[in-house]
Amino acid sequence: MSDHIVPIRTYFVIFMTLLIFTLITVGVALVDLGRFNVVVALAIAGIKATLVVLFFMHVRWSSPLTKIFIAASLFWLAILLGFTAADYISRAWTPLGLSW
Repeated sequence: MSDHIVPIRTYFVIFMTLLIFTLITVGVALVDLGRFNVVVALAIAGIKATLVVLFFMHVRWSSPLTKIFIAASLFWLAILLGFTAADYISRAWTPLGLSW
């Protein structure tokens, strides 16, 4: 298996992009977007995680089998999060004032 040699400039560009997205996350946290604060923060975190996985973990240049396993693990994570969300939404919550 031949290793892909990545130029050092690529690492610096990705690192600077990650820093910029971190500053954007801090900026968005200071702005009141209501319910969308969490959505925007998670979207930025997803972009940052994708950049780390693709470039720093060299998945962009890895074999198709590795990409299949990553896709399968993300699919499994989506299933688990879906079951968790379904359980959370389907619960009949009682008011806090009704205690023993």
